[in-house]
Amino acid sequence: MKTIRTMLKNELVMSLRGMDMPIFAIAMPLVILVILGAVFGQKPAFDGAEYTFLEQSFGGLATISICAGGVMGLPLLISDYRAKRILKRYHVTPVSPVLILFAGGLMYLIYAAVSLISLFAAATVFWGFRMRGSIVVFLVGWLIVTGSMFSIGILVGGIAKDAKTAGIITSALYFPMLVFSGATLPYEVMPDGMKAIVNILPLTHGIKILKCATLGLPMENIAAPVALMLVIAAVCSFIGIKFFKWE
Repeated sequence: MKTIRTMLKNELVMSLRGMDMPIFAIAMPLVILVILGAVFGQKPAFDGAEYTFLEQSFGGLATISICAGGVMGLPLLISDYRAKRILKRYHVTPVSPVLILFAGGLMYLIYAAVSLISLFAAATVFWGFRMRGSIVVFLVGWLIVTGSMFSIGILVGGIAKDAKTAGIITSALYFPMLVFSGATLPYEVMPDGMKAIVNILPLTHGIKILKCATLGLPMENIAAPVALMLVIAAVCSFIGIKFFKWE
């Protein structure tokens, strides 16, 4: 436990100095929320809708920080450890890959939690946002999506041979999911042809889970997305840890 606290403290200090995660994981979702709120405000999501555009978009906004930390931040952190031979030094100690990945993931989980609280507070205070579904169901869904996205980071960070490779892979995963999965542009406004394409992206299904929980829609609508998220989390985590490269 002491090892995790020490690693977490060091990584948080370095992260705050670099300012990448505070910008991409906390500031950026808030900026997008402000833009959507200023443009759409309390307008219905579509003609006849009982919920607002902002309520429809909240689930997607809540995943921006998750995606930034899990898909981008975590693999780059691990590959940076590898490039600086920090992992090589860890290899001769009792520190395991699980412990290293857990400490890094915990840091990005903190960022994601701060982002979620900030989004909820701002949306509620300035635009009257309300959770139409169960907050407990939403949080469970949020944790499922977080576990799935972080597992992708574990996979990439665990097996990427160097920082350059990790950067290419994370960019190829992160930016398409950020733009096309519904995190920034709502899934419902996309043409049917585009929807068929973006359904390939894992985050698309994660956002469906959070949107369903936010709007209080029937839970049977998300049985398949939940199953998919759990499978991704299990498979990617197993491969990333099993074939973890120390150097």
